[in-house]
Amino acid sequence: MGMAAAACRSRLAGLLLLASRANPKPLSSSSFCSSSGPAPPASARVHEDDLLWRRLLRLRFRPPRGDAAAAVERWARDRGRVSQPELRGAIAQLRRMRRYEHALEILSWMDSCNSLELSSWDHSVRLDLIAKAHGTSEAEKYYKKLQSTAAKRAALFPLLHCYVAERNVQKAETFMAELQSCGLPIDPHSFNEMMKLYIATYEYEKVFSVIDLMKRNNIPRNVVSYNLWMNACAEVSGIASVQSVYKEMVNDDMVEVGWSTYCTLANIYRTNGLNTEALACLRSAETKLSPSGRLGYSFVMTCYAALNDSKGVMRLWEASKSVPGRIPAANYMSAILCSIKAGDISQAEWIFGSWEAECKKHDVRVSNVLLGAYVRNGWIEKAERLHLHMLEKGARPNYKTWEILMEGFVQSKQMDKAVDAMKKGLSLLKSCHWRPPIELVEAIAKHFEEQGNVDDAYRYIKVLQRLNLTSLPLYKSLLRAYINADVAPPNIPEMMANDQIVMDKEMDQLVIRAGKIDIACNG
Repeated sequence: MGMAAAACRSRLAGLLLLASRANPKPLSSSSFCSSSGPAPPASARVHEDDLLWRRLLRLRFRPPRGDAAAAVERWARDRGRVSQPELRGAIAQLRRMRRYEHALEILSWMDSCNSLELSSWDHSVRLDLIAKAHGTSEAEKYYKKLQSTAAKRAALFPLLHCYVAERNVQKAETFMAELQSCGLPIDPHSFNEMMKLYIATYEYEKVFSVIDLMKRNNIPRNVVSYNLWMNACAEVSGIASVQSVYKEMVNDDMVEVGWSTYCTLANIYRTNGLNTEALACLRSAETKLSPSGRLGYSFVMTCYAALNDSKGVMRLWEASKSVPGRIPAANYMSAILCSIKAGDISQAEWIFGSWEAECKKHDVRVSNVLLGAYVRNGWIEKAERLHLHMLEKGARPNYKTWEILMEGFVQSKQMDKAVDAMKKGLSLLKSCHWRPPIELVEAIAKHFEEQGNVDDAYRYIKVLQRLNLTSLPLYKSLLRAYINADVAPPNIPEMMANDQIVMDKEMDQLVIRAGKIDIACNG
């Protein structure tokens, strides 16, 4: 098997690939009690309160298996009809909100309906959801079960993306070789994924090999291809080779140079100390921004922030306001963060104030950006005032709020407040995957140790046990708390064994010292 896999990977260098094709359009399929609609998903034309995804969001984050499918059944029964565009719209919303299990249940429900047929788009989405919810190995099993060429063609990109996300070069190369041997066409997006993987793993020379393959097999390069190519050149060959690639891109009639390329060039120039050239590129990027989309503005702002140009950040922020529609909270967060990175806290506060004047609901994700800046600058009193202000406005702190405040309280030696913030943060763990940074966990254990507060220290370690957060340093701190209090400890070596933590020489010495307390107590 190893030799076969190696041979399969070695064929990657000599792939004779079919010419690129556009991503396939999903197959139309019959709808359930309604006419079918095209995919990707279209919004359901129903009253907002009756949207399926809103019903599903009322379910628990980790529901019992079948809850989402039952909700779909009830929704379909209540309305007397349901169409595939509505179902796909719900799936798309749930994906954005990371309700992967719920979205998977809808697809399973669709698959079980005789009147519904999964399209190639559905199979692609399903594989992506399986990977996110259950891991790459389960996604691989699903891909192997797909029968139609259209379904495999649609699902190949999300599976390749799994390998890239895991930085698994061996599997990615083997998969690309298998695609060619099966006769499946590979488009520029798959090549771009391979180049992203090689850049992430510092194998820049392989990027050039991918570009050569694309040229030999008439696979057109797109904007992302050129941007990745330039980044690899910057790492290996220097500015001259980057400029050569840029000229080739300008002369490529199939590609239009846009703001993303100028941002790429600006970052390359900046990292090479050519700030004047970088600023010139960003000015060019500004001329390419869309009057109807906000995405580019945030990217260009980020580049100005990296150059410590707060005026550039503010100019882009003001320009972005001309884009029609309500400004999302995420854009305010980006502008505040960019101002902070550019060293202009007062500008960040001004943008925060403008958000407060416009927002309908006080979202702590926005204030957390400013809160973090205050803590990093040692302004804990200012951070507390902002926190109390948000509470007064009805905001609900999330785990990040408590983590930021914990850091500030630990820095300022306000350990009682740090302990309280840790308790509130841990109370949220049932609804999220957050785990507190180990340095903050250990700082609170150290506080109990120094106080000789064995009751709180023991309760603390028991909570950490349930969260699989215990460690050798934490048990040492617990044992030292008992020694400092001159109190006989519980069977800490047994607790460590249950947590599969191995003792070291220092811990052995602490156990001996604690044993003397035990003997004295018995005596």
